[in-house]
Amino acid sequence: MPFVELETNLPASRVPAGLEKRLCEAAAAILDKPEDRVSVTIRPDTSLLMNGSTEPCAHLLVSSIGVVGTAEKNRGHSSRFFEFLTKELALSQDRIIIRFFPLEPWQIGKNGTVMTFL
Repeated sequence: MPFVELETNLPASRVPAGLEKRLCEAAAAILDKPEDRVSVTIRPDTSLLMNGSTEPCAHLLVSSIGVVGTAEKNRGHSSRFFEFLTKELALSQDRIIIRFFPLEPWQIGKNGTVMTFL
């Protein structure tokens, strides 16, 4: 159950329509997870400073069970997410940061329990 959260200081009017759906599709393909398991949040108009500048930028947080726990995996994930984000948001790679967080099944609640017991 991947969680993908995009924060950007781009105004909502500069975030392409339908981005949440395309980001969901991309994340599912990149992480090799079913699309109906991916949860996407997009937060435009966020106050962000990166490298001492408030020029347009974005932070992507990707957390999941079992697929973001090694440098080798995340190198590949990072490359593909950067390709997607630079195209969709018209930002250069130096204005995007991606954070990967591995999760354990006991850290995600669903259907009145935690994933460990589902």
